[in-house]
Amino acid sequence: MDAQGPELKKELDATLQARRELGEEYESALVDSFLEKVDQRIDGAVERRLRRHLAEQQMAAARDARSPRATDTWGERFGFGLVSLVLAIPLSAIGGGVAHLPGLLVAWAGIVGVNVVQVARTHPGLFRGGRGKSGKGDDAWED
Repeated sequence: MDAQGPELKKELDATLQARRELGEEYESALVDSFLEKVDQRIDGAVERRLRRHLAEQQMAAARDARSPRATDTWGERFGFGLVSLVLAIPLSAIGGGVAHLPGLLVAWAGIVGVNVVQVARTHPGLFRGGRGKSGKGDDAWED
């Protein structure tokens, strides 16, 4: 029995005692009053359960929104790599032309950094020594 069970039993006992004291002419009003209290308790319990359920749904939605979307299809990886290499040509020319070898190294450090971030985003466990989302370990790169 829940925590409200004993309270509800006390209410019923009080209603029955009042009926004995007041007589049958007040029976309808006493029953209506008791049923109103029962209805309020049911409404309160349903409302608490509904709020708890909605809170659980909001928490689940928030967790899903925070987790990164895995973009691990071959086409997306190929496209990102291709764009990265195409952009590497002018970046290398600019970096090498302006600052020679140090500029070239900085340009390529940026290119490698962007690619590492992309891999870390699509394979969250890869750099922690764990397995990627596919659960394949080292084979996570293959489709």
